[in-house]
Amino acid sequence: MSSKNEKITRRNFLSQSSKTAAGVFAATALASCTTVERSVPTKIKAKGANERINLAVIGIRGRGMSLAQGFAKSDNVRIKTLCDVDENLFAERVKRIAEIQGSDPNTKYDLRRVYDDKYIDAIVIAAPNHWHALATIWACQAGKHVYVEKPCSHNIWEGRKMIEAARKYNRLVQVGFQNRSRLDANAAMKLLHEGKLGKIYMARGLCFKPRDSFGLFPDSAVPAGVHYDLWLGPAPYRPFNKGRFHYNWHWHWDTGNGDTGNQGPHQFDVARWGLNKNEHPVKISSTGGYFKFQDVCSQETPNTQTSLFEYADGTILEFGTRGLYTNSEGDVNIGNLFFGTEGWMQMDGGGSWKTFFGRKNEPGPSSDSAEEAYDAMNLTGTGGGGHQDNFIAALRSGKQSDLTCDIEVGYMSTVLPHLANISYRLGRGLTFDGKKEKFVGDSEANRMLTRKYRKPYVVPDRV
Repeated sequence: MSSKNEKITRRNFLSQSSKTAAGVFAATALASCTTVERSVPTKIKAKGANERINLAVIGIRGRGMSLAQGFAKSDNVRIKTLCDVDENLFAERVKRIAEIQGSDPNTKYDLRRVYDDKYIDAIVIAAPNHWHALATIWACQAGKHVYVEKPCSHNIWEGRKMIEAARKYNRLVQVGFQNRSRLDANAAMKLLHEGKLGKIYMARGLCFKPRDSFGLFPDSAVPAGVHYDLWLGPAPYRPFNKGRFHYNWHWHWDTGNGDTGNQGPHQFDVARWGLNKNEHPVKISSTGGYFKFQDVCSQETPNTQTSLFEYADGTILEFGTRGLYTNSEGDVNIGNLFFGTEGWMQMDGGGSWKTFFGRKNEPGPSSDSAEEAYDAMNLTGTGGGGHQDNFIAALRSGKQSDLTCDIEVGYMSTVLPHLANISYRLGRGLTFDGKKEKFVGDSEANRMLTRKYRKPYVVPDRV
């Protein structure tokens, strides 16, 4: 027992692996590229350390503005353009970015005009989920690199098209799973993958995030300054409704994926990473409902959902979404639990972790005890900032392998909440053929792998 829960020191941390941190991250990213033959982007023009990178940010209300501010603080990076369908946001957002970088960014309401700008090197996409795939594909076709927020796609089929576009046009596409660039999370994955907890037979993702009702609203006129047709994009037409617009779009199937597909993708990614599964599960079941607020809110997605996945070798991935009032599991509300034959690990949403061994739950290594080894991990930062820095560093090197979360890595994790939601919406368990990326003997489920796109906002079959 003592050999498994001993303090992780700099010496034994380094001696257990002959890889540098960059090599570890590269191996992690490329290991997920198992379902499509990988194409190395040999034609990418690398940017030198002293050459400025021009970015455009699409979607600037919440998460996009946070990303814009983070990128604006990077050396030799300029936010050239802010793009949003709601022009009412521009004045205040432009001022905030100008205060950081010393110059005003341009503004556009139509992302297609952003792609026309030959001086923009890369696009940051933080628009609603239903725009992620098409915005990424168009960017790749226009010769732009992409940082796209999670989940990388609104459905499974279009996520695969994103990979095809990135490879065909030799573009770097990073998905916003920030844990991939966190020191704590990488140390935890190293411990799990080296077998310190024995064989990991089960992972559990936790999304315990209480949310109140956002209310009921009548359909209304489109607010001045909002380009609603562009906002709808690939989604079917519906009259404007405040209950489906800013942020509330998360809770409607046309535009969002519920909390299982909102906060959940981060923990799904960590769970799959910890299990070291670079394949799709074969059995999926998901149940739940929308409780308490049914009569006072237009939300379609569940606020309580339990999802279960089984891999071909019997390994289990569980996921719990709780949007009402609940206890923690371990000390975690947002995070992950891993269960091995020798012990278990808990990890919070920020990547901090603890381990416990044997029947008496004897404390083992933790993120605190591993801290002195982190200088061996050649990251440019931690958390979200580190993930953004990693994207910029990869743009300068021109190497797909330098990304800590290449599009195919992000896609494999994004598929999981989509599978769960299909099972939930159909009300039955499903069997999935991961090589074909089709459900077995279930035409109704297979129709839900994609959507009917509203012209002209169509994800093409051939990108």
